[in-house]
Amino acid sequence: MNTQLAAGWLAVCFLAVTTTTVADPPESAKLVTEWNQQVLEFAEAEDGFLTLKGVRTAAMMHIAMHDALAAIDRRYSPYIYDHRSKGADPVAAAVQAAYSVAVDQYPDKRSELASMRNAWFSRAPEGNARGAAIKLGKAAARAILTDREDDSWNGEAEYQWHPMAPGVYAEFREHSGTPEGFVFGAGWAAARPFALTSQDQFRSPPPPDIASKQYTEAFDEVKDVGRFESNGRTADQTHLALWWKDFAENSHNRLARDLVAKERTGLVDAARLFALLNMSIYDAYVSVFENKFFYNHWRPYTAIRRAANDGNSDTQPDETWTNLHNHTYAFPTYPSAHGTACAAAMSAIADTFGEDYGFTMHTPVVDVAGPLSGKMEMQPSTREFESPSDAAMECALSCVYLGILFRYDSIEGNRLGTLIGQYVLDNFPTPQRSAAE
Repeated sequence: MNTQLAAGWLAVCFLAVTTTTVADPPESAKLVTEWNQQVLEFAEAEDGFLTLKGVRTAAMMHIAMHDALAAIDRRYSPYIYDHRSKGADPVAAAVQAAYSVAVDQYPDKRSELASMRNAWFSRAPEGNARGAAIKLGKAAARAILTDREDDSWNGEAEYQWHPMAPGVYAEFREHSGTPEGFVFGAGWAAARPFALTSQDQFRSPPPPDIASKQYTEAFDEVKDVGRFESNGRTADQTHLALWWKDFAENSHNRLARDLVAKERTGLVDAARLFALLNMSIYDAYVSVFENKFFYNHWRPYTAIRRAANDGNSDTQPDETWTNLHNHTYAFPTYPSAHGTACAAAMSAIADTFGEDYGFTMHTPVVDVAGPLSGKMEMQPSTREFESPSDAAMECALSCVYLGILFRYDSIEGNRLGTLIGQYVLDNFPTPQRSAAE
């Protein structure tokens, strides 16, 4: 964490400030959702969300928008650009901040981004208000871009394969469709978080011992309900297993866009929501991959096929076993990355709309199997949830029914993601205190 950010948090905790707010019509929040959708479409087209670039760009862009607005409207503390601006138009400031970050990360999309920026500028007043807003938006963007230089988002890390043993992650390129010796995500464990103080700030407890009753129960469960053709998995469990396969940065940003439009969320709160959401997802990936490579725990595909040699007399092997979508992701299992990212993201949703807020979530298409396998339509494309926490837990457990995780992977991922999401909420961007308080 940089010292400027730490100092900002302390100021929020101990100093009373006078809040200033501006007119915040709900329709202005459309600019937040429009820029969010465009950047994530660029990201999906470029790398299919197989790098951290898309969610990192979204986090930086929404932080810049938030900080630009915080310079005008002091409802929430800034992340890094802690300045005040008088007379700047909030819409133009947020748009310029978004444009400056997006074009920095996707320079080949400059023409499309400039058209978006100009269309939004046409709605803002001309003259000094727009000029001040452009200057403010550029400054807020520059601050976060500078802060994130050399943050190792795309760094590589050498993975050391371990000798085959019970519980140890092993290669299965015949099932993952990856080159020999390939492991995904080792570099993610070394990326610098946005809010967490370190990659290992939240260390998960060890997974169950292979000889334990807890492991045996989890083994038997995924062997049954996660297999390709299962009599123990219900039709609804099959649907949710496939439906939740969409990456969290895609599905949860889509959900946030839908909810902001439905609830007519204002510009300032929308900017804060998307900043929280994408910071949380990014930090969730960093934390969970650091945990994954620390524990290096094997996948159900390996465990079930090689159970004869796991030292546990209560586990029975099935050398032909495969899972629901006939694919296993090429990285260690514990804790669940999907469960962690979903729980962290849903923490931001709950903070904005309420812990008991019910909603419909829409996922139109998912991968047929693993990445680059093509897309399949989901029928139905929606699922209903009574609360964000209910959705987060279903997301985590979906991987058990898909046959790619043990239950303890999912439960710990949900717990870890909830911790990360709450930490982000507690530290950024916090409501300002008024002098009257």
